[in-house]
Amino acid sequence: MCGIAGLIHRGKSSNVGSELQGMLQALKHRGEDSTGYALYGDTDGKNFIMRFKVGENVGEGSSSIMEDVSVYDGRKKIVDQYLSELGAKIVKEERILPYSLRYELEYNSKDLLEFSQKIESIPGVEILSMGKSLEVIKDLGNAQMVCDRYSLDKLVGTHAIGHARMATESGVDIKSAHPFWGYPFSDVSVVHNGQLTNYWNNRRMLENKGMRFMSECDSELIAVYIAQKMREGASLEEGMKASLTGLDGVFTYFVATKDSLGMAKDTMAAKPLVLYESDDLVAMGSEEIAIRSVLPQEIDTYDPFDGEVKVWQI
Repeated sequence: MCGIAGLIHRGKSSNVGSELQGMLQALKHRGEDSTGYALYGDTDGKNFIMRFKVGENVGEGSSSIMEDVSVYDGRKKIVDQYLSELGAKIVKEERILPYSLRYELEYNSKDLLEFSQKIESIPGVEILSMGKSLEVIKDLGNAQMVCDRYSLDKLVGTHAIGHARMATESGVDIKSAHPFWGYPFSDVSVVHNGQLTNYWNNRRMLENKGMRFMSECDSELIAVYIAQKMREGASLEEGMKASLTGLDGVFTYFVATKDSLGMAKDTMAAKPLVLYESDDLVAMGSEEIAIRSVLPQEIDTYDPFDGEVKVWQI
C-alpha cells in the first residue's frame, strides 16, 4: 500500500513544496519507508536543473551499501569532468547531502539521451531528474522528514506530484523510491500506486529499444513506457491511453510535464483515487484527506472512472 498525491495551479503559482508536503504527510499511514517529490518551480527556463545522487541512503532490504564520503567525492569529480566534456557549464552547485547534489547547467543540446548515458556510465551515479523546471527529490523517511532535510517548504511553482512508499516488491533505498524521471525527456516525472504483472516482458522490450532502468521497482516501468511512447511521437495523453492496454495489473498513476499534469486509472479501478477540480486548481490523492490538507473548507470531490485518462494544463 502506497499513497500518491498531486496538484496543479492553473494561471498562477503557489507554494507547491509546502502544499505537497502537507498532502503526502496526510498519507503517511499508507507508507513512510521513503517519500518523493516532483516539483515544477518558477524558473526563467534558461538553464537545466539536474538533481542527481552519487551514492545511496540505504534501508531494509536494499542490495545497495553505504559508502565513505570520499567515494562520493570521487564520483562527483568524474561527473564534473564529464559535464565539461559534454559542453555543459555548471552555473550553480549545491551539495545538499553527501550523496545528493543539485546543479544548474548551461547546456545547449536538446538531446539528453547521450548526456544521460555518459553521466550514468559512472558507477553509483544516477540522474534523478533533468529539466528546465522539474526537480525530483526523494529519500528515506516520511514527507515531513524529507521536506525538512531538503528545505522544500519554500519552493514556489505551478504543479507537483509525490509519493509516500511502503516497500513491497523492492528494497528501501533512493533508487526504488518515487517519483521516477521520464528518462531521457526533459521535465517528465511519474508516480504510481499499484502492481504491474507484465513488468519483465515490457522491461526487456524497452531495454532492447535503448531505454534504461535504474531499479527493479515495477513503477519505474511506467515512466520508461511513457517516455518511449513520447520518443515515438505520441503526446502525453496518447501515451497514457496506450498504457491502459500495454500495461497489465492494477494501477493508478500521475504523470507531469513542464506545463501539464495527467492521471490514469486501469480498467479494473482497484486502486483508490479522489479528485477535486475547479477553474484554477486540480488536486488529487489516494484519499480525500490529502486534498483536505490543501482545501480544508467544504468541497465536492469525485472518483475517476475505471480506464479513465485526464490531462490538465497550467
